[in-house]
Amino acid sequence: MDKKFQIFVSSTYEDLKVERDQVIKAILEMGHIPVGMEMFSAADEEQWKIIQRQIDESDYYVIIAAHKYGSVTADGISYTEKEYDYAVSKSVPVLGFVLADTASWSADKMETAPERRQSLELFKSKIKSRLVDFWSSKDELHAKVSIALMKSMQTTPRVGWVRSDTVSNSPELVKELTRLSQENAGLREQVKELEQQDISRKAEETQSEKTFEILRKNKAKIYIFENGATDWSEPKDGTLLGIFQAIAPNLMVENTPEKIGGDIALYYGVVNVRAYAPVPTNHVSHWLADLSALNLIKPSDKKHPVSDKNDYWSLSFEGENLIRELRRIQLEKGLIDQESPENTGEKES
Repeated sequence: MDKKFQIFVSSTYEDLKVERDQVIKAILEMGHIPVGMEMFSAADEEQWKIIQRQIDESDYYVIIAAHKYGSVTADGISYTEKEYDYAVSKSVPVLGFVLADTASWSADKMETAPERRQSLELFKSKIKSRLVDFWSSKDELHAKVSIALMKSMQTTPRVGWVRSDTVSNSPELVKELTRLSQENAGLREQVKELEQQDISRKAEETQSEKTFEILRKNKAKIYIFENGATDWSEPKDGTLLGIFQAIAPNLMVENTPEKIGGDIALYYGVVNVRAYAPVPTNHVSHWLADLSALNLIKPSDKKHPVSDKNDYWSLSFEGENLIRELRRIQLEKGLIDQESPENTGEKES
């Protein structure tokens, strides 16, 4: 297939008009497509979008530099340097051509302001950090551009452009279209799966949020029988959310209602409680029923000896998800302190 490459030609304009013409002539002689921005106003933001699109579609980028820096953007760099930086950012192969220091040059085509000369030298240094050649006349530039482009097309082949009538029946095209079709089908399936996962995740999040609000809004009075006391303590204000957070860690395996009562007492700050029913058993049963109705807990599936008359509860799948999310939020916000022997009821050995 006969490919034609699009080549973007960048430089300051008035001082290098003749040289640009020579470069464009060299590209046309090679049978390729030169692109220049002479017809656009570089200061126009809409035109900058056109320039970007032209660079995006170009196969190679040619930069010509002499002794002018050019008009400056609001960012403080010249439009020529802005084009160069954009081409580099898009990984378009860049071919630099810098006027040799020994070349004769008209004084009216040179920068006079110290700041602009400094900016120009910095820009030239940037160009010289990549593939670069030096020229002294328009004819020499013509020849060097032709040679450099031919080498680049061999060593760094690009997509290029071809006539549509030359590729319609091409075996390579048919093979590529088949590959792309298969790849597209696979990607569509992946997108579909991800969308389904996203829908499921959002549904779970919505349900968790609703459950959280229900738990938070349902108040509870927490009566606790401390060890050595003669009656129940003054009730503490709690919520079904607090109760769930109190008992969930030990329900990841399973737990009995009596021990669940102890977990609730500990959560609400009472360590030393009586062994039997530290929290009213009818209250615990009521809360367990509420949490079961919300599908957060369930009777344990583990097998126990026939002689074991205890009831056992464990977290459901929904309960595991909710406590996991609550713990994650607490950890992210630094709300979980390392437990000490004093607030766990344990004694140091």
